[in-house]
Amino acid sequence: MTYSIVARDPATGDLGVAVQTRWFAVGAGVAWVEPGVGAVATQSFSEDAYGFHGLRLLREGRTAASALAELVAQDVDPEVRQVGIVDAGGAAAAHTGLRCVRFASHLVVPGVTVQANMMERPTVPAAMLATFLGTEGGLAVRLVAALRAAEREGGDVRGRQSAAIVVAPGTGRPGDGSGVGGAVPGGGERPQPWARLVDLRVDDHPEPLDELARLLDLSGAYDEMDEAEQAILRGDAAGAVSAGARSVALAHGDDQVVLWSAVGLALEGRIDEARAALAAAAASEPRAAEHLRRFHEAGHLPGGAATLRALGIEAPVR
Repeated sequence: MTYSIVARDPATGDLGVAVQTRWFAVGAGVAWVEPGVGAVATQSFSEDAYGFHGLRLLREGRTAASALAELVAQDVDPEVRQVGIVDAGGAAAAHTGLRCVRFASHLVVPGVTVQANMMERPTVPAAMLATFLGTEGGLAVRLVAALRAAEREGGDVRGRQSAAIVVAPGTGRPGDGSGVGGAVPGGGERPQPWARLVDLRVDDHPEPLDELARLLDLSGAYDEMDEAEQAILRGDAAGAVSAGARSVALAHGDDQVVLWSAVGLALEGRIDEARAALAAAAASEPRAAEHLRRFHEAGHLPGGAATLRALGIEAPVR
């Protein structure tokens, strides 16, 4: 009743799961990911124990195949389950029970598993895998591309309703904000278990993959906003403007993204452009200027009162 992909990015070690189904809130139970440990998708007649105990076994040093074999052996009804596991080293394993609804199958290659059940056509897993392997870009982009390939092959015979994607860092990276939780075999540091690079869910939507793609772009826009803030803190106004422009390109209709691009433009002295961006933000959210005033009051606005003056905003009177 679901198709999913579990993968590790060999370049970064990042781990992810993406899934779509004709059921409400698929992200609540299918996708399980832990940084520096592994990723699991549990579906068909989904059993959360595969996710929870699968990650535990991987954390204890078991391989994907070993962990999956133990989980299947302990299951009272493994023939209705479908599961994919990828460990932090890139080993992968999958299981499709004999009583999963047709068409049901999986494919496994190093670092990737794709699994699908109750598909309109048996070609779904092959299309997903080929698209994932042939797509350029970050792990999240490639995972969503694989989901779209499944839809082109007919997808879930019941239709579509919900989708989700979770991507976690494989190892700690400087400045990722995730915290460090200990050494990873083979080198590097493991981030805290809750660290996420992407964590998006579409619980109920007529076109869940379109909405998931939109949210992924919006997530990227807010990441660029964060980069712009870091550039400001480094005193790099040009870098802030560049990151701000990238954020607006990804989410040009988001007034908050546009508003903070105005701040970066003001700091670089591009006053006319900054005021135009402020006006665009205020057209969607009339309280945009008050947003910046209150940040200034609390001591968080880069450039302080000078930024307000550059934008033509009257500073608050204390």
